Amino acid sequence: MKLITTTDELAAFCKPLADTEFIAVDTEFMRERTYWPKLCLAQVAGPDDAAAIDTLAEGIDLAPLDELMLNPKVLKVFHAARQDLEIFYLRLQKVPGPLFDTQVAAMVCGHGEAASYESLATRLAKAKIDKSSRFTDWSRRPLSERQITYALSDVTHLRVVYEKLKKQLDKTGRFSWIAEEMAILSDPAIYRADPEQAWRRLRPRGASPRVMAILKEAAAWRERTAQRIDIPRQRLLRDEQLLEISAHAPKSIEELAATRGLGRGFAEGWQGRELMEAIERARALPESELPVRDKTPEQIRAPGAIVDLLRTLLRLKAEQAGVAGRLVASADELDRLAAGKRDIAALKGWRHEVFGADAVDLIEGRLALALDGDQPRLIQLPPNS
Repeated sequence: MKLITTTDELAAFCKPLADTEFIAVDTEFMRERTYWPKLCLAQVAGPDDAAAIDTLAEGIDLAPLDELMLNPKVLKVFHAARQDLEIFYLRLQKVPGPLFDTQVAAMVCGHGEAASYESLATRLAKAKIDKSSRFTDWSRRPLSERQITYALSDVTHLRVVYEKLKKQLDKTGRFSWIAEEMAILSDPAIYRADPEQAWRRLRPRGASPRVMAILKEAAAWRERTAQRIDIPRQRLLRDEQLLEISAHAPKSIEELAATRGLGRGFAEGWQGRELMEAIERARALPESELPVRDKTPEQIRAPGAIVDLLRTLLRLKAEQAGVAGRLVASADELDRLAAGKRDIAALKGWRHEVFGADAVDLIEGRLALALDGDQPRLIQLPPNS
């Protein structure tokens, strides 16, 4: 068990890792009561050493860790990296790199849909993970020996998982597939919370452009306010309340206070005043500036029979390639593809090779699906058949 609590210890630990091929990284954080994630512990393992770094230790300077995370010569190995990368991006305003996500690699190597760390550690590292500290409060000090041991297991076994997956990728020649996926994870836009786009996460039914404008302004106000005072957006104003306010468009504090579950304290306070100002801004927008929402999957008229054929084709091609179908194409993409849309990820890069090209041929009548016993197979059709 190795716990780092001082800057000198951290610098001494990180220095030799700058010359290693890769490091395994994980974080423990809390965000149940805050908008921004609070980094409580960072675990790092090199080929021969591992440590848990107490990021909340008094007086510790994390600069040596930051420098290591931004070292372009050292590969950073994560499992299900997105939340960890968000934390480092918010600290550094840069995405650490280069990257390797073992969950993505596991899907590419045929280890199932969104394989968990525990399942990969058991299967590839022959390790048994003690899950008893999974839901602990990582912000409380002192940390127990059990907590630190659990935290370190998230990176010590990850080294073995990475090495095993790397061998499988070498064998299949699919490192280029991983490179495409890591380029997506390395995009800083993924980790920026833009208040002006917050309304797109909500799904109002049959909303008019004016209602959408109110929703956009109100959602942006909620996001900016939650960021500023650092509380979860749902604690400030729940989604269903936001949708109700947008639909009813209150014109007074009294009407705002009538929103279910809101209460007069909110409506008559600074929150209600600022929210009413946001509503008025939306009400004043000219027709030409009202937002238009992209069509949702429910609004895209995709022929059901074609979608069913694409699902069958996806299952067949994913099994043949030994890759998780979920990684190749999502249900939304199948709907869009069946509806005639072509600007989707499933038609680009390695996905086009595995599935996309045949999917378009199937839709456009150059390919057919048939049954060979109880197994589907593909039949190439002659031109103009």
